[in-house]
Amino acid sequence: MSACLLLRGPLCFSFAANRKPYFAISTKTLNCFAMEARQELDTTESHISQSSPDYPKPLSPPPPPISKDLELRRAMEASSRSSLWNLTRDDVLYEDEWLIAVNKPKGIYCEAVLSSVPRVVDPPSGTDEFHLANRLDRDTSGVMLITKSHKVAAKLVKAFTEHKISKSYIALCIAPSPKWERITIRSGHGRSKHGAWRVYAASDVGRVLPGGSVVRDMETTFEVVSINKTLIGNESSELKNEEEERAVVAEREVELNCDGDRNMDEVLVRAFPRSGKTHQIRLHCQYLGIPIGGDVKYHGVYECRGIPIDGHELHAESLSLDHPVKDHRVVVRAPLPYWANPQAK
Repeated sequence: MSACLLLRGPLCFSFAANRKPYFAISTKTLNCFAMEARQELDTTESHISQSSPDYPKPLSPPPPPISKDLELRRAMEASSRSSLWNLTRDDVLYEDEWLIAVNKPKGIYCEAVLSSVPRVVDPPSGTDEFHLANRLDRDTSGVMLITKSHKVAAKLVKAFTEHKISKSYIALCIAPSPKWERITIRSGHGRSKHGAWRVYAASDVGRVLPGGSVVRDMETTFEVVSINKTLIGNESSELKNEEEERAVVAEREVELNCDGDRNMDEVLVRAFPRSGKTHQIRLHCQYLGIPIGGDVKYHGVYECRGIPIDGHELHAESLSLDHPVKDHRVVVRAPLPYWANPQAK
């Protein structure tokens, strides 16, 4: 059992001279903040629904109020860090005439990676045809694929759209251990004009949201790798018997309550997204009750065992695709971060 701080009240304050107070949140009533935020958002959504009663209702809660300040601080730190950071040859995972794959560090923006590529390709290039084939969130580390020409970029856009590129991620979730070892979840994905990405019911796919956007489908398969550093099951495989999986079609809201302290485990999971929606894995982890450590926007803890978690613990582990020019399969893997090694102390 881990002593972890979650984004729920009550608040504890500590002050430093000429600095804004730092907020620490007790684990006892973590969900209270989420419930208050939900009530506030529901009031707004209720007002909207009076004029447009057909809008779908999100199933996942909005970000907790305190996440705004924490995310702003992280964004400012990442912006400063990204302006000074440069890609090196040690970061290159794969390269040929048409593609280059690199290992993006945590806390670095994708644009900083892209701007560094011309200086590390072999040979160095002055072309402006480099394109990001995939994007990773600021605090997500791992495989990033960059194309070296407009023509190849167009081919990969088509491959991603048609779900012909396979990806795997690994995440460290701080939450009560799930009752499943392998699960597939299918849901809707979208955000209204209020801005927060949310999980919607699978039956809401195609419906219009406030502001004119549409609920899209998203699907992710998860498998538990370890719980509190104890390995679970065998090596990962995307081709396991479907009978071993438990399928979940999201139709109900996430239930949040103020039931006091809970046993918090370190649950290492591997994720196989079968679509590529913004924050997809983070949202599905939240919906399944296993929010990713450090993911304050989606109700993850930001401190565990007295140690701050500076950004969510999510890593793009591998990417597999048919080469856009040559006739062979390319598989790129990024080294795992220290927290993703179940045997690490």
